[in-house]
Amino acid sequence: MDATTAKERIEELRRQLDEYNRRYYVDNSPVVSDYEFDMLMHELESLEAAFPQFSSPDSPAARVGSDLSDSRPLTGSVREGFVQRPHRYPMLSLGNTYSIGEIEEFALRADKILQSEPFSYCCELKFDGVAICLSYKKGVLHQALTRGDGVKGDDVTANALRIASIPHRLHGDFPDELEIRGEVLMPFNAFRELNRQRELDGEQPFANPRNAASGSLKLSNPDEVAERGLICTLYHIPAQSVTFPTHSEALDKAASWGLPISENRKICRNIDQIKDYIHYWDSARRELPFATDGIVIKINELSAQRELGYTAKFPRWAVAYKFKAEQVVTRLESIDYQVGRTGAVTPVANLVPVQLGGTVVKRATLNNQDQMSLLDIHIGDYVKLEKGGEIIPKITGVDLARRGPDARLPEFPRNCPDCGTPLVREEDGARWFCPNADGCPMQIKGRIEHFISRKAMDILAGEATVAQLYEAGLVKSPADLYELNITRLTSLEGWQDRSARNFLDSLAQSRKVPFGRVLYALGIRHIGETTAKALAKRFGSIEALEAAGREELLEVRDIGEVIADSLSSWFADSAHRTEVQRLKAAGLQFSLAEGSTGRSSALEGKVIVISGNFSISREDMKTLIESHGGKNSSSVSSKTSFLLAGSKPGPEKLRKCESLGVPVIDEGQFRAMLPQQEVATAEGPAEGETAANGEETLVQLELF
Repeated sequence: MDATTAKERIEELRRQLDEYNRRYYVDNSPVVSDYEFDMLMHELESLEAAFPQFSSPDSPAARVGSDLSDSRPLTGSVREGFVQRPHRYPMLSLGNTYSIGEIEEFALRADKILQSEPFSYCCELKFDGVAICLSYKKGVLHQALTRGDGVKGDDVTANALRIASIPHRLHGDFPDELEIRGEVLMPFNAFRELNRQRELDGEQPFANPRNAASGSLKLSNPDEVAERGLICTLYHIPAQSVTFPTHSEALDKAASWGLPISENRKICRNIDQIKDYIHYWDSARRELPFATDGIVIKINELSAQRELGYTAKFPRWAVAYKFKAEQVVTRLESIDYQVGRTGAVTPVANLVPVQLGGTVVKRATLNNQDQMSLLDIHIGDYVKLEKGGEIIPKITGVDLARRGPDARLPEFPRNCPDCGTPLVREEDGARWFCPNADGCPMQIKGRIEHFISRKAMDILAGEATVAQLYEAGLVKSPADLYELNITRLTSLEGWQDRSARNFLDSLAQSRKVPFGRVLYALGIRHIGETTAKALAKRFGSIEALEAAGREELLEVRDIGEVIADSLSSWFADSAHRTEVQRLKAAGLQFSLAEGSTGRSSALEGKVIVISGNFSISREDMKTLIESHGGKNSSSVSSKTSFLLAGSKPGPEKLRKCESLGVPVIDEGQFRAMLPQQEVATAEGPAEGETAANGEETLVQLELF
């Protein structure tokens, strides 16, 4: 390659990698696989080494990928509510490879440089999360920073304090000052639940647990962070800051101080032991409850680490071996365009069925028009398919060599595929929307499905029931549900007297759902579960909320201009106001209890975690706690007042309580804390109600 061609290719690679870095670190929406990204990065590194006259300190090959969106001054710089602060020591990334041969070369280089000093290797799992740096002073968590650009990071201390596995205070013989680094992860079960809820809310699902963890760590409301189920694992103390002889001993000591240290590490003496560790975890990692994408091999002796030192971007004493994601190639037959309850139009690829990761994959989300353009995807293409975080099928590329003459560029619809209304694209947005909110069948059905969902009104029905009721002309809005009777229901195919009565009983129970959940159930755009509760608590009634001016709305914590404008727009629509009046007439709760402070203050100031099965549903138990001044939390921390344990509580929560000294009480002890009128006989959930373990008790209709 001559210099002119090399310069052109280098510039092209830099543009590509900068865009991919932005999508990955800032937008949390990657558009290429890790493997493709790494191959492009290796190509750039090789070209810059071969043509050093074109090297630049601004090249992606010379700097750490950044989760910062700008480069404002360190002091007082705020982005999305986060101050950027400097790292005490540079927070670098790791060199990585997919080749065992390159791991052998790493070991040979270490042998050559450290020949006079015996050393070992510490092998660890490479976690697929978001990097974090924790600083403790006198045993108390002082600061938590993201990696940022390696020199400075976003201060996310308030959010880190809401991650259960991050201790607020150390115990034992900890040093006066400690800096330790690791990863914030979202376990698979929390990831599935989050994406399920996002899809119900008509929001874009996260591509993988790593992106979900990153997005969650940057939420503006720490209470929402606490609900995301994040965990933290720590694996590195900068060698400059400790006096232990080895990396592994430093981590053992950190574990004794109560820090969540990675457990699955192993000391290896030679390359053969390293290979055995890699081969074992390439299979065993699939049994872990969180995502891993490789193995990190570190020189264990800290004196050897200091001798080997660093490049501008990587430590020379560590390397990552990355597992290549399982990938298959299959043919794209067509693209459907689905309309969610918010009107967002999502392209979904229909594929020739193919086996991937133990399941048969027939469909994969393409997210939006921009991603389709970046992939240059055509109908009839052979596409590369992976599972994001071992869970979600994702198209990561196109096999251009197999593109046939009949392949055709898909046309993103200009009109709603369901109702035909011209689509609109929000300014600076990536998604197209159908503006016909009250006349588009898919949006109407989606909003009803949201209304009946477990975290909203908790009505015993599902997607198929909603579709049947809609097609029969019986339900066009949530208020229509409350006009159904047993005669109308049993006239429908598949409905019997028992199933109809169970459904109507669940409707009757929904009239007791508190105002905050009713507000969430209305499906106002950008109003999530936590925001709805905050608005209900602040304004007390739907009338007061409707009357609130924009400035008054902006005074509520975490209510920004987007949410304030969404509320104003929603209430300005007469159809929405009419719907609220119909729902009020049906008996739904559109105000808080008298005094707006709940039934009593018996639990005022108490942070309570619930686990297990109770005499009432988990949602009802949370409501009971809140109505008496308590605060629900999803995870145990040093701020937890007590764990309320029903039958079959989670063993991890119990172990966490034991380690932190958090009391555990049963339902009887809990009810004894409440005013006498609240003490009720414990009964199991009635048939058709939500089961106490949080999963719906399904009533089998003959139709479904």
